[in-house]
Amino acid sequence: MKFTINRNLFIENLNNVMRAISSRASIPILAGIKIDLYEDQLVLTGSDTDISIEITLPSSDDLTIESTGSIVLSARFFSEIIKKLPGKDFSFEVISNTQIKIKSENSEFTVNGLDANNYPRLPEISTESAFVIGGKVLREIINETQFAVATQESRLILSGVHFTFSADAIKAVATDSHRLSERSIALNNGPQVATDLIIPGRNLQELSRIIGETDPEITVCPGENQVLCKIGNISFYSRLLEGNYPDTDRLLPTESTTSVEFDLADLSSALDRASLLTHVGRNNVVDLNLDVENQKVILSGTSAEIGNVEEEISFKSLTGDNLKISFNPDYLRDALRASVTDAIMMKFTQPLRPFTVTPNKSDIEFIQLITPVRTF
Repeated sequence: MKFTINRNLFIENLNNVMRAISSRASIPILAGIKIDLYEDQLVLTGSDTDISIEITLPSSDDLTIESTGSIVLSARFFSEIIKKLPGKDFSFEVISNTQIKIKSENSEFTVNGLDANNYPRLPEISTESAFVIGGKVLREIINETQFAVATQESRLILSGVHFTFSADAIKAVATDSHRLSERSIALNNGPQVATDLIIPGRNLQELSRIIGETDPEITVCPGENQVLCKIGNISFYSRLLEGNYPDTDRLLPTESTTSVEFDLADLSSALDRASLLTHVGRNNVVDLNLDVENQKVILSGTSAEIGNVEEEISFKSLTGDNLKISFNPDYLRDALRASVTDAIMMKFTQPLRPFTVTPNKSDIEFIQLITPVRTF
């Protein structure tokens, strides 16, 4: 096999394939990148069995194909070589069954590879139930929920985001049992048959990075234990988590006794200052004192090693009963980072009951739930 390609074009696509390759691969050959050369296209494949990424590059002025073939190369070394080549273009040629030559200007590398026949096949997923979704919408809903998945594998099902796709909406829920994030966005051409998928949070993070800041059209193809997302010339495969996701709707409170509206920037800044101290101590907890009678909101934090902080926060409205509640500031900080409005509503029922964080606009379906901390 032999081809010549523009180095920047190759690196751009190589970087995306590398997202699926682990340096700690359980199967040695999966530490490599598979390169398939056909008469009219070059295909790059990377996989760690959890995520698989396949990228197709058609022949063009930037890619000249001379002869076909396949090989697997150590992803880490191959990537470093290509990034450090001196020229605008480079040539790639297999000179024996498992050895290649890379040339660019005055630089020449001979690299050992592996037999591509030993590389695992990617899953075959039918397009029968496929549907299309905008990249911007999918990236938005990932970024607003993925951070709340469980990082411990004691409850594997909670390490994923639960998606429900219907003809007119997409709903995503993530929870680690201490906090929850649920977002719903309207769709124009969703699947005619409701589709449930539980996708690992880490996989969604990589998918979000591949989508980037653009708004590509994404074709979603659900399979039995994998889902395929087609983004332009990229095919992104993700393992699905098996099992029944908990019924999280029953956790959401339907009424509240105290509510407060904050400017997002004001609350975020105060929370950052309070966290400076609480992060030092073993108990990372802040207290929020809502004094409705005197129309005051006090945020405070204590560290036995450093000292304490207390700050009165400005707010837009405060109604209901007086209340003091303690919680992990990192959970609220993540919730505020995911916010889609410049102001948020926080609603409370009791000091030891979960409270909600929602946009201050009723037409946005986005609710986050945070469990307080018992301090006595």
